[in-house]
Amino acid sequence: MHYRGSLDRIFEIREECGVFGVYGHPEAANLTYLGLYALQHRGQEGAGICSSNGHTMCIEKAMGLVSDVFNEERLKRLPGNAAIGHNRYSTAGGSMLKNVQPIMANCLLGSLSLAHNGNLTNAISLRKQLQQDGAIFQSNSDSEVILHLIAHAKGSSAQEKFIEVVQEIEGAYSLLILLEDQLVAIRDPFGVRPLCLGQFDGAYVVASETCAFDLIGATYIRDVEPGEMLVINDNGLHSVKAIDSYKRAHCVFEFIYFARPDSRIFGGLNVHRIRKELGKRLAINSHVDADVVIPVPDSGVPSTIGYAEQSGVPFDFGLVRNHYVGRTFIEPKSSIRHFGVKIKLNAIQNVTRGKRVVIVDDSIVRGTTSKKIVKMIRELGQAKEVHLRISSPCTIGPCFYGINTPTRSELIAATHQVEEIRKYLTADSLAYLSLEGLRSALPNPDDYCYACFNGDYPIGFPQEESPEL
Repeated sequence: MHYRGSLDRIFEIREECGVFGVYGHPEAANLTYLGLYALQHRGQEGAGICSSNGHTMCIEKAMGLVSDVFNEERLKRLPGNAAIGHNRYSTAGGSMLKNVQPIMANCLLGSLSLAHNGNLTNAISLRKQLQQDGAIFQSNSDSEVILHLIAHAKGSSAQEKFIEVVQEIEGAYSLLILLEDQLVAIRDPFGVRPLCLGQFDGAYVVASETCAFDLIGATYIRDVEPGEMLVINDNGLHSVKAIDSYKRAHCVFEFIYFARPDSRIFGGLNVHRIRKELGKRLAINSHVDADVVIPVPDSGVPSTIGYAEQSGVPFDFGLVRNHYVGRTFIEPKSSIRHFGVKIKLNAIQNVTRGKRVVIVDDSIVRGTTSKKIVKMIRELGQAKEVHLRISSPCTIGPCFYGINTPTRSELIAATHQVEEIRKYLTADSLAYLSLEGLRSALPNPDDYCYACFNGDYPIGFPQEESPEL
């Protein structure tokens, strides 16, 4: 598994999923493969592509990275001018092949395939009701619930069935649905997860992030609007209001960590620019005298640049990340101090030796890896002082909208004060970006979900499914 970003989240906060779709291009499967390649950061447990030639649908999927799952021969088994693809991290459901998407079935609409980014908050109650009605499930994924709801919907057309389904499901969903003769994209009314529309060589493309468009040379048109259903077929593009949207609740963590910095999301906002602005706000609110400021690569780099520009403290790379860490590695029998961190990060001694160092990271979850990084910079890097700055507020609550986070009791900031955390991390000082500072860096700040920072969850749960925070 190829990792990026803060090591504190490698086993703790996982990105949700990535989806990509094409309609109207003879190389639809190849383009989808490239799109998934660009979206690899959004899911690294499994990948799949389903294609349609207008009469027959074919599907290929497996566990692993996109480059491991697909080769030239496998892509040849996916003919047609339409395709959807999915990169998976397990949020709802486990990490196993049966949960890899797209998921495909035959119903009254014919062959149908679905790719889902997000989490349904009422999946358990819907699953129970479907089972009582005779439905048989093949996986643990909440995405299969959507597939069964489509099959049971009473509408006479595909569009009517889909609209009926989105009236029943609750939570976060950016959906791509492929039928034999059309591609449908649907986004939940809160717009939790990003989903954007583009055009390439006369074909329409839909993706979680615009970085996928950049790779294939597609032109970004606009976002799929919250509550909107786009129907793409041989007659072109048709927009339908699937469900009323009264309030936006975009996931702010997309800007902090999940999305690629070269992407534009949530109305075309550049992720890199927002992250730099977070770093600037952090420097304004929590400046400390220092000789050098270094990022925890890779997701901490833009905010560190912003911090350096605002504070005047020189920027440098004091940590190097191993980009080739696999899914597993063999630990030596003899004890090597901080081995788990060292195999992924190492200090550059000349950058930090004898200096007052500021380390900028995007967030702290449990704090165990942050502690090891601080010790590494102090001991191996021979720093005189180590100050830790976090370009987001304290993470005090889990996410239930498509991110795999620990429970509240496992989040260090939920049970400890900042000074207690500082002592645990052995840093000379510790400061987080305030919630006000985060909001001030965002256009239209009321359009975002901050539940992991303030416990205010915008999408509720059925009483029988209310989670234990």
